[in-house]
Amino acid sequence: MNPIERGPAQPSMGRRGFLAGAVALGAGVGLSATALASCTAAPRGQDISLRDQDLKFIGAEETFTTPELLTLNSINEDHIAFLEEIGLADLGERRIGDMDEGGLNVQILSAHTPSVQNVPGQEGIDLAHLLNRRLVDGPMASYPGRFQAFATLPLQSPEAAADELERSVRDDGFLGALTNGHIAKKYLDHPEFEPVLARAEALDVPIYLHPGYPTDEVFQTYYSTTRSEYTKEYQDYIFSGSGYGWHQEVLTQCIRMIAYGVFDRFPKLKIIVGHMGEGLPFYYERIAQDMGEPTEDSLEKPFEQYFQDNFWFTTSAFFQDDLLHLLLKYISVDRVLFATDYPFAGIKEGTDWFRAVDLPREDKEKIAFRNAEKLFGITV
Repeated sequence: MNPIERGPAQPSMGRRGFLAGAVALGAGVGLSATALASCTAAPRGQDISLRDQDLKFIGAEETFTTPELLTLNSINEDHIAFLEEIGLADLGERRIGDMDEGGLNVQILSAHTPSVQNVPGQEGIDLAHLLNRRLVDGPMASYPGRFQAFATLPLQSPEAAADELERSVRDDGFLGALTNGHIAKKYLDHPEFEPVLARAEALDVPIYLHPGYPTDEVFQTYYSTTRSEYTKEYQDYIFSGSGYGWHQEVLTQCIRMIAYGVFDRFPKLKIIVGHMGEGLPFYYERIAQDMGEPTEDSLEKPFEQYFQDNFWFTTSAFFQDDLLHLLLKYISVDRVLFATDYPFAGIKEGTDWFRAVDLPREDKEKIAFRNAEKLFGITV
């Protein structure tokens, strides 16, 4: 059993806590698409939405779980019930129905955080292989063309993880891999993971950096409280995850990978970041300037150039026009992908929001599906 990478035992969570924080527990959404629609609905948006009703969509961050992962990574029985209730374990008719309702043509599936990253040795290797093959033999076979996948990797065994990545890509047609935060207190800039990065570069497939929960030490320093009344609704858990911590955690990993030379060693490595850049657009100019100066002599390129050359960004769960436009201020439209973060965010919410976004039709097609087709070598 995995205590969600946390030392002290968590109290029992009531149904109200799960239901009230349903989106926050799994995705980390800003304002909901429904709320935004009520604030921004206008004739112009309606006209654009009608114009773009025929958009195709590829969802690049769409999550699933299995009985094994529910047992491994859940807090308690209420947590499991919540995840099952929202459809996280469904890889059949319910998921396809939601995709059809929202007009999402393809989901790229990935295992629920932290997946198997806390499982060392042969057990982790076997479980990763099992999860990958279960997708191939299950939804990918049952609904041809509707599902693609990112490989689950046993990252505590880097050489085996590299081999499983190659097997999944070559034998099963997987599109890359997805990781979930730190791996036993190390990030992907650590020399241990160079076999995985080298294999991803050689295969020309991306790695999606999904958030993970912090180490016990970070949790105790940043997120824990000494007042037990504030843990009743799992405030510390959400604070360290989707409510804030996740997004800083991914951006920190991105900066580490650039600053410590990952992309100089692997110049063609492709990295995907979700949640509208995990805060990067807001911090972009400060990061570029303040990290650019101390790395000027150690990096082969200006610091910010790596964001342009090695990164792609998705809209997952952040259905907000202003954040999209801020991202596009700094990142080429050719590097932005559509994603919903299903089932923690609604597919129809996401597609309805994006159909109404005020962008040229060519740019919207790029974000909705064309950039994904090019990056992954697939066709809707």
